[in-house]
Amino acid sequence: MFNNKEARKEQVELSNSSTQIMKGTTVEGNIETFGNVRVEGKIIGNIKSKSKIAMGDSSYVEGNIISQNAEIAGEVKGTVDVTEILTLKATAVIKGDIVTGKLVVEAGAVWNGTIKMGTSPKEIKISNGVHEQFQEQAEPV
Repeated sequence: MFNNKEARKEQVELSNSSTQIMKGTTVEGNIETFGNVRVEGKIIGNIKSKSKIAMGDSSYVEGNIISQNAEIAGEVKGTVDVTEILTLKATAVIKGDIVTGKLVVEAGAVWNGTIKMGTSPKEIKISNGVHEQFQEQAEPV
């Protein structure tokens, strides 16, 4: 029982963490996190968060976005999959399909693709990534 409490505490701490990609920064590769992601720069790769993804006016993502909630004011070339609420700000440009529970669209937002709403929520799975790789490599042969 003690281990369950520790695991829940760790998940809460991870969910409260934040990752920021600031203006002038380019990241090539996928991002997976339990916490929030704030993007002002450019990402070539997929973003997956169990929390919220917020994209500012100057942001650009060429890849898929998967999250619990998202607020987009920049440009996305890829699929946007949000389990709860997706907000498209007036400056948002989406070139790809959208799958979301609820959608809020400000006047001026642009998207080219299909929208599927009201789908049953699915769990966002985050892999342990590097940690798993090191564990596999550390095992004796």
